[in-house]
Amino acid sequence: MSLLRDEDLAAAFDHASRTYDALVAVNPGYHAHLRRSVRRLCLPGHGTGLRLLDLGCGTGASTAALRSVLPGADITAVDASSGMLARAAAKPWAREVTFVHAPVERLARAGVRGPFDAVFAAYLFRNVTDPDAVLATVRGLLRPGGRLGVHEYTLGGRRVDRSVWTLVCRGVVQPVAGLLGDAALYRHLWRSVAEFDTAPRFADRLRAVGFDRVRALPLPGWQTGIAHTFVARRADTGPREAR
Repeated sequence: MSLLRDEDLAAAFDHASRTYDALVAVNPGYHAHLRRSVRRLCLPGHGTGLRLLDLGCGTGASTAALRSVLPGADITAVDASSGMLARAAAKPWAREVTFVHAPVERLARAGVRGPFDAVFAAYLFRNVTDPDAVLATVRGLLRPGGRLGVHEYTLGGRRVDRSVWTLVCRGVVQPVAGLLGDAALYRHLWRSVAEFDTAPRFADRLRAVGFDRVRALPLPGWQTGIAHTFVARRADTGPREAR
């Protein structure tokens, strides 16, 4: 079965939005790992005076992580799924948080413009058709020296990493999702990770589109070797190919 793309994927997330928070709540460390990834950006103070872009905010878990670690920042949170975004926007937020409905490929059309001090993207890049194009867009939205944080399921490259991921998906996640009527989305989840970059490959992708000081940092627990935080800085020079 092929990956879901664009409108089909957004519609699948719309349908899953009603139970998404309950499902991720049983994932050990889900919210703590998001906060850990935000802290790894090493942004100053409590974020006061900073503009942050939360790409693929879903039902607001990544937005909440940003608010928890950087409560003084202005946050623009974006998602392509109207259902997920409605769930996020319905939660209580400070006035510094703004939600925008838009695919990441059409941010400018939705009025999302930089410069931002940092961009945070959780579980996003394996779900877009052209990761390099989206990364180039993100780079253009960052101020010079601005920081990118990516929190993503990216396998470490060992055979055991793929085996654990497959075991968890097929033994736990997919059966539960099937009962909830979201089997197609969670089959996509498994395949999107299995077919996406390994962590070293994604780090190379970041460097190729014009980021430096790139680090791939593992997340703890059962996700070791399965999920990583990537932190990077917008380089002063352009993409590697243009040098």
